[in-house]
Amino acid sequence: MERIINFAQIVEEAWKDYDSSREIKSIEDISAKVSTNHVYRIRLEDGSIIIGKLSYFGKFDHFVEDHSIINALATNLPAPFENFLAKSLTKHGSLFVHRYQNSLLDAWVVFYNPIQIDQKLPKVQTEKTIAILGEELARFHKSCFTIKNTLPPNFKQVDHDINHLFELLQTDTGKFAHRGNEENIKKQCNTFLENCDKLEVSRMDSIPVFVDWNIGNFSVTKDFRFFSRWDYDWFRMSSRVMDFYFFSRVCSAIGDRTVFSYHIDPVMEDRFMIFLKAYHKIYPLTENEIRLIKEAYRFFIINYVIKDGRYFFHEIYATKLQHEAHQIYFPKLEESFDADKILKALNI
Repeated sequence: MERIINFAQIVEEAWKDYDSSREIKSIEDISAKVSTNHVYRIRLEDGSIIIGKLSYFGKFDHFVEDHSIINALATNLPAPFENFLAKSLTKHGSLFVHRYQNSLLDAWVVFYNPIQIDQKLPKVQTEKTIAILGEELARFHKSCFTIKNTLPPNFKQVDHDINHLFELLQTDTGKFAHRGNEENIKKQCNTFLENCDKLEVSRMDSIPVFVDWNIGNFSVTKDFRFFSRWDYDWFRMSSRVMDFYFFSRVCSAIGDRTVFSYHIDPVMEDRFMIFLKAYHKIYPLTENEIRLIKEAYRFFIINYVIKDGRYFFHEIYATKLQHEAHQIYFPKLEESFDADKILKALNI
C-alpha cells in the first residue's frame, strides 16, 4: 500500500485542512510498524510539534465515534487523571478528522499535541508494584464510570464484531483466510454470545476500555502511579474486565517479551490475584464479572487475533498467533480458566 499511496502527503493535506496558516517543516514516520495505523511527528516552522495519526482500517464512523469518546474522556476525567490521556486537536469546538478518499483508499487523520512520558514499567513487576497497578486501574475505571454519562453516544457493541466475523466467513476472502477453521470459529463465537447472555452482560456497566495495556502503551510515575497513556487502536465501550487480560500479562512472572503469545496462563497466576485483590478493595467486582474474564479473553482472541490479526500484526506473526489460537488458546481456555480460584481469592 505504501508503494502506491503517499501517506505523508495525506497527512500534509490534512494539516493544511486543519490550519494552513502554520507551515510544516518536516514530517517523520514514527509508526510502530505493526498495524495499518500510521503515526507521524510533524514539525512546524514555528517550532511546534504535532502528532498525526492516519488509519484506513475499519469504518470511518467507528473511527470518529471512538476518537470523539476518547477526546471527551480526556477532557472530562477528574484528577489525578486529567492529563492522563493524549487529547486530539479540535477545530471550531469539534474534534477534527480529515477524510481522504480515492479509488484505492479511504483514510482518516486526527492530530494530537504530544503527551508527556514519565517512567516505563520494568519488564517484570514486584508484588508491591503489582498491587499499586491494581489500585491505579481501579481508580481509573472508577473515574471513567463517574463521567460515562457525559461522553458522546456509543453505537459499536461487541456483538457487532462477532456478526462482522460471521459475515467475513461467508466471503471468498474469509473462507480462504480461515479455511479448515471455520466451524471452530463459529463455535467460539456462539459460545461467547451464549455465555454473555447467561452472565447478563447487557445489564453490566459499559465504560471506556483500552484493552491493550502492554507496557509500551503507558507510562507511570516513580511511585508507579498512572502518568500518561497513548495508542488507542483497541479502544471500545465495554465491560471493565476487558482491560484485565493485558494487565495479567504485565503482572506475569514471565514479564514483557519481544517474542510473545497470548496464553490464558497469566490470568491464573498468583501474581495476578495480587492485582485483582488490590483492584477489588477499591472498586469491588461481582461474581458475574469474574466469570466474564473468561469470555473477555475469548473475545480478545476471536476479534483481535482471528478477525483482525492480519491488520494488527505482521503477516508471519498473525499466522503464528491464529494457528496457536486454534491449537492452544481456545482448548487451554476450557482447561485452565478457574473462576472459583479468583472468587475464593477475592472472598466473593
